[in-house]
Amino acid sequence: MRLTILGGGGFRVPLVYGALAGGRAAEVTEVTLYDTDPVRLSVVRAVLDGVPGGPPVRAVTDLDEAVRGADFVFSAIRVGGTAGRVADERVPLEEGVLGQETVGAGGVLYGLRTVPVALRIAERVKALAPGAWVINFTNPAGTVTEAMAQVLGERVIGICDSPVGLVRRAARAAGAGPDTVTYDYVGLNHLGWLRSLTAADGTDLLARLLADRAALESFEEGRLFGAEWLRALGSLPNEYLHYYYFRREALAAVRAADRTRGEFLAEQQEAFFAAAAREPERAAELWERTRREREETYMADSRAASGGWEREEEDLAGGGYDRVALALMRAIAGDARGTRLILNVRNGSTVPELPADAIIETVCEVDARGARPLPCAPLGEAELGLMLQLKAVERATVEAAVFKDRTAALRALALHPLVDSPAVADRILERVAR
Repeated sequence: MRLTILGGGGFRVPLVYGALAGGRAAEVTEVTLYDTDPVRLSVVRAVLDGVPGGPPVRAVTDLDEAVRGADFVFSAIRVGGTAGRVADERVPLEEGVLGQETVGAGGVLYGLRTVPVALRIAERVKALAPGAWVINFTNPAGTVTEAMAQVLGERVIGICDSPVGLVRRAARAAGAGPDTVTYDYVGLNHLGWLRSLTAADGTDLLARLLADRAALESFEEGRLFGAEWLRALGSLPNEYLHYYYFRREALAAVRAADRTRGEFLAEQQEAFFAAAAREPERAAELWERTRREREETYMADSRAASGGWEREEEDLAGGGYDRVALALMRAIAGDARGTRLILNVRNGSTVPELPADAIIETVCEVDARGARPLPCAPLGEAELGLMLQLKAVERATVEAAVFKDRTAALRALALHPLVDSPAVADRILERVAR
């Protein structure tokens, strides 16, 4: 079975390869790395050389060569590189609104730049590997998956590591093994809620967790949101909802930082790739050191806004999304009936208030036919309201990117809950167009 990774020079690619080498998808016979940057490709190959037991790797810079005949395509591209992310975050901040890679104006700007490239990839996959499944890692994952689904239909599935991390941490805090619990999770990418968590014997773990302040505030989401607010919600939100529920504090923390997350990662990655290119024999060692620093500083601004605290050692191992991707690939390839994963798929009738073809993030059952969303309990008015508004933003972003429609782009930015004025949205568009 042939696996192609688009964005093969990306920093997190070794996590996927490490999982493959660990035997989680032994049926993969070849990995093709595709990237437009040959230097980054060579560095990542050098890192992979330090991982024993993995499948053969080849690196290419031609898209058609990369996807032709593939069985699975992991799409993890970053259009515009880290410089694009820096602008996506800095320009909105200078206009007084949140700048973040996937949330707020920054997420819309990233989507506008990424959707046309993602659609071209979808078209080439459909032409050259019509039987392939595309697993989309590319952010903003909901928007990009929605665009690619216009070409690939149900053969593109979006993934994210935030929901599985939330389930794992909540189960651990409740004293249960993550693999032994069942759960209800629904929303959009980076906008979802864990609404039930049940032990194998039927015990309501979420209710028990919400009643225990010490247990609730022993893990990341509990510290981010605080026990009082989580009890008021009656659910556990995805970590990215901190930007919505605590928008004033989150914005203040981001603006007070000496650099944005994008600026930090740009400097860090530039230093890593330069050093690894000079000393390829140390590439794996340098990568691990850089990865650790990256994980330690993840969502540092939100942690600062919620009192300041360090991440738990269990959450610094990295990965998460690689495990979801390989579990998804294994379930489809092996027809492992009964596999349940939180994925970004077409809604169908799961959330009746949204269109059937809208991409949502929810619990799915996966087998050789793909991923099918499971029925879920009705959403509350507050959660549904946020989902409807953000879905309008995502769809306007796709429309603007496809048709190069500035009016749709203005609508996407101005309708976002974290952009407080159409005039601000207009100025942001003017600045990025220069």
